[in-house]
Amino acid sequence: MRFLDSAKIWLKSGDGGAGSISFRREKYIEFGGPDGGDGGRGGHVIARCVDDLNTLIDFRYKQHFKAQRGMHGMGRQRTGKTGDDVLLKLPVGTQILAEDGETLIADMTEPGQEIVLARGGDGGRGNIHFKSSTNRAPRRAEPGWPGEERWVWLKLKLLADAGLVGLPNAGKSTFLSAVSRARPKIGDYPFTTLEPKLGTIEFDDDGFVMADIPGLIEGAHEGKGLGDRFLGHVERCSVLIHLVDATQEDVADAYRTVRAELLAYGHDLGDKPEIVCLSKCDALDEESLEEQAHLLAEAARRPVHRVSAASGQGTRPVLGEALELVRERRRTEREQRAERREG
Repeated sequence: MRFLDSAKIWLKSGDGGAGSISFRREKYIEFGGPDGGDGGRGGHVIARCVDDLNTLIDFRYKQHFKAQRGMHGMGRQRTGKTGDDVLLKLPVGTQILAEDGETLIADMTEPGQEIVLARGGDGGRGNIHFKSSTNRAPRRAEPGWPGEERWVWLKLKLLADAGLVGLPNAGKSTFLSAVSRARPKIGDYPFTTLEPKLGTIEFDDDGFVMADIPGLIEGAHEGKGLGDRFLGHVERCSVLIHLVDATQEDVADAYRTVRAELLAYGHDLGDKPEIVCLSKCDALDEESLEEQAHLLAEAARRPVHRVSAASGQGTRPVLGEALELVRERRRTEREQRAERREG
């Protein structure tokens, strides 16, 4: 299935049905009077969050959604049938934005969460509502109210706990495949990963989700390479795992390049906890590895993990540190939810 993380769609809720103009005409009832029923309400357009989707590919082939209009009212005070709703099923992590692409309407983060994006128009009143002491036979009924119409943007931001970032060919896909059951495409050329990949990490009777983000290059925030379009998928991460290829000539420059792109992107990515790893350590001798690790630690101003996805060297300490940061974030979120409930 192809990955799609952005879509613009048009929504139209159903118009309300018109009220009825009707009079009772029955044998032995001399003064029947008005009995026109109300029109039915138009259908809503509803978005529902489901947990068995991970892409917006369904909205590539259909961008217009229109709910059914309400049926007209009928005689004998019969109300018209309510129009059928349109249900949009969205993956967990989808943001719904207004047509300007910036105003947030809803953030769908929990399975089962629902929001009405366009309300159906109310049905018009039948002539029975207009009877009065001075107008015993009203020939007036209301038309149905029109439904709502709007364009919205759907933006998917994967709900991953940890995000893998780095230059192309830094070993991110190999790392993900080594520590999880994910099987991303791996190749000896840049931009092997063309879309984010997820893997579930099981560690000491606990676990978390890791996202592999396509490689960044200098100028990504200006659209170079694959640009920064996929960085939104690590906005929700608790921790970033920054991989730097040990076989590169200048590991410090490689680190600073990716950091500059994270800061240029904004959305507080530069402030997230970061675990720095020197990858492909099995390709260097001990002396060269020590030198590269020293240069990277100076540039990052933090301890550097030495890892090799091919041999499994150093992966467990990285996962342990990442899990601790994920647990800390989860505790903070639980406390915040509890405070909101109490407030």
